[in-house]
Amino acid sequence: QLQLVESGGGLVQPGGSLRLSCAASGSTLNIYSIAWFRQAPGKEREGVSCLTIVDGTSSYADSVKGRFTTSTNNAKNTIYLEMNSLNVEDTAVYFCAAVPLVVCPLLPKEVERASWGQGTQVTVSA
Repeated sequence: QLQLVESGGGLVQPGGSLRLSCAASGSTLNIYSIAWFRQAPGKEREGVSCLTIVDGTSSYADSVKGRFTTSTNNAKNTIYLEMNSLNVEDTAVYFCAAVPLVVCPLLPKEVERASWGQGTQVTVSA
């Protein structure tokens, strides 16, 4: 059973940067696609990025394209979300989710069977 634990959230000023981590245990990530989602208070969950581990294919939401980058450290079985040029609209709880044997971007029915982490809070404020 794959387990995911996010970390790296916190308070950052507008224009700043954060790197989120999603550490996996219970399985290697080779067969997974890993997506980052976020949910702000009163808003629907939003897909932020997706990375297919086996071939490195990635995709990003338009709202973060050019500012966020997802990467992997296979030796550490960890996925990262590097976030730059943060603005207040990026404030949310960020979750990582993993689905085996699919490619990015994830379809809604694939997200339904994802393994999820507990989330990490990112707050962008002056």
